[in-house]
Amino acid sequence: MQAKKVAVDEREYGRNPLTEKELREIIGEGPIENFLNTRTPLYRERNMKQKPPSKDEAIRLMLKDQNLLKRPVFIKGKKRLTGFNAAEVREVL
Repeated sequence: MQAKKVAVDEREYGRNPLTEKELREIIGEGPIENFLNTRTPLYRERNMKQKPPSKDEAIRLMLKDQNLLKRPVFIKGKKRLTGFNAAEVREVL
C-alpha cells in the first residue's frame, strides 16, 4: 500500500477499542460471517461455523473480544473487505 501511495488510517484497537457504532458502520449490511475471525478461540468455542450468531450478538461479542473481528478491515466507499487477499485488496484500492 505504501508503494502505491494509498492513504491508510490505521488503528490499534487493542489500545483504542472500536465502539458499537464503529462496528456497525464497518459491518454495514453485509453478512456477519464475512467479519468473523475463524481463528479465535471464541469462534470455535461457540461453534460459530455451524451456528453463526446474529449481527447484534456478534457485535456484542466483538465489543468484549475485539479479536473476533476479522482483520485487517479495508473500507473504500461502500466496499468492505476483511482479511488479506492480495487480489481483492488491489481491486478495492
